[in-house]
Amino acid sequence: MPRQRTLAMLCAFALLALICVLFSAALGSATSSPSDALRALFDGDHPAHGVVLHLRMPRIAAGFAVGALLAVAGCLLQVLLRNPLAEPYVLGVSGGAAFAAMLALSFLANALFVTVACAMGAGASLCLLLLLTHREFSGRAPQGASERLLLAGVMLAALWGALIALGLSLVPGARLQPLIFWLMGDLGGASNIGVAGLILVAVLALALRDARALNLLARGEEHAFALGVSVGALKLRAVIFAALASGAAVSVAGTVGFVGLLAPHLARLALGNDQRVLLPASALFGGAFVVLCDTLARIVIAPQQLPVGAVTALLGAPLFLFLLRRVAGWSSN
Repeated sequence: MPRQRTLAMLCAFALLALICVLFSAALGSATSSPSDALRALFDGDHPAHGVVLHLRMPRIAAGFAVGALLAVAGCLLQVLLRNPLAEPYVLGVSGGAAFAAMLALSFLANALFVTVACAMGAGASLCLLLLLTHREFSGRAPQGASERLLLAGVMLAALWGALIALGLSLVPGARLQPLIFWLMGDLGGASNIGVAGLILVAVLALALRDARALNLLARGEEHAFALGVSVGALKLRAVIFAALASGAAVSVAGTVGFVGLLAPHLARLALGNDQRVLLPASALFGGAFVVLCDTLARIVIAPQQLPVGAVTALLGAPLFLFLLRRVAGWSSN
């Protein structure tokens, strides 16, 4: 793709993200126009200044960070596993992070420790998946590799779900409802936003430094090795980056599904498969998507709020089934 067109598309994605942020800031119990919300953000005398600045904008920032982190993790997993359906939620990576977070919260850990626990849980789940399916993505993938990889991920997700259910059965009743709501994906009481933002910037910058090598890895390990890529070190870095991104997202909002599938695919349709532009474009689209989904979660049955993870799943699950049909070659009968 010509460089000018690529730059124009990235600017369009950035503009889309900005429009989504302003649109979300304008909607709530007191609805206003995006321009009025923008004035309220910077005008301390505006009647809605406190609502926009202290209530809506932190939630919008949290949603954007979560969406961008999950999108970057999805991109990395799709390259690492060479599978277009790889995504933190589907493969159980988010489930491992959520289980680790639940354990940390049960010991009343502080926000930083919860983030570290989430990253460790995501990393452990991803490493377990790689150990279970190393033959499915190393070398020349055998026939049916995509299906077996997905099945292994689904089984890991089910395992983490069972462990989370067992843990919830031991939680005192007063703490049970908010914990369940958080596990479904919730931005209402989002914390760790600053830490998640720093992790997003660091992971995206480091992944972009490896973008050329990731492009070669996407064509196969032998191809990358023949062109001088240190495949083992690159894969280790991709695992660490994906685990950090997934864990940081879960520490902020719980388990939010299918963003890591939807954002990279739509960005890929617009920009191709060059990781140098796909990674930032996916981050922008993923952030905008979660912000919009959270806006719907806030206003659709206001004043009651829905978990944002339920909204993203409603939109992402049909896309996953469509892509699975194409990748696995399902029969139309």
